[in-house]
Amino acid sequence: MYTTPGSSKMSQGEREQIIHQHVDLVKYEVDRVAAGLPAQVDRDDLISAGIIGLIRAVDRFDPNRGASFSTYATTMMRGAIMDELRTMDWAPRGLRSKYRRLEDGIARLRQKLGRQPQEGEIARELGLSPEEYEQLLRDATATAIVSIEALAEAAGDARMPSNDDFISGRTEWNPATAVDNAELRRLLAEAIGELSEREQLVIGLYYDEELTLQEIGAVLGVTESRICQIHTQAIARLRAGLFARLG
Repeated sequence: MYTTPGSSKMSQGEREQIIHQHVDLVKYEVDRVAAGLPAQVDRDDLISAGIIGLIRAVDRFDPNRGASFSTYATTMMRGAIMDELRTMDWAPRGLRSKYRRLEDGIARLRQKLGRQPQEGEIARELGLSPEEYEQLLRDATATAIVSIEALAEAAGDARMPSNDDFISGRTEWNPATAVDNAELRRLLAEAIGELSEREQLVIGLYYDEELTLQEIGAVLGVTESRICQIHTQAIARLRAGLFARLG
């Protein structure tokens, strides 16, 4: 008889079996998050963090909340992996500075133009050639992922509204937080609506369908490198659109 994860009736053997059955999900999530990370980042450390998140999911899962275990576990894994990535301080200061410059440039142009700027307009605003701008987008892929994950955590996971922020075990739920999160999700949805169709598609495939950037490239018939560029620019535009609404 199968015992539900999180059940007090679950034996140690059943617990270990559930963890073993979902280890590949941890590795897949690391592959998604680690796109564009420098070689010095130890992926084994990220996998270990993801397994810790999986173990927490097994112990804390409540089937009465309406979410599937795999969805809940993925959210817990991702939170643990992102926490580990933040503690590594993996991004060189120069790269973080470049990404902030990208976001600031897009925000300035959006305010000036009253719309989301085009690629060429952003490159000119930053004083970069098209080739230099494309390289910046490729280099900043992982920084963009960390950036948007922080927003997702603040808003709660839109795919699991019944669990809200407390699914990670880091935040206690309360009615005021739920209202704030719902408003932030609404503003995020509006900001996503400003993106180009291709950017919206990439965002949807990555965050809703949970494909890797490489898999998205295969779906759209373009290189992974190009998907990295589209994703990074979309996240910078998305944050500019969100902060304009919050400001």
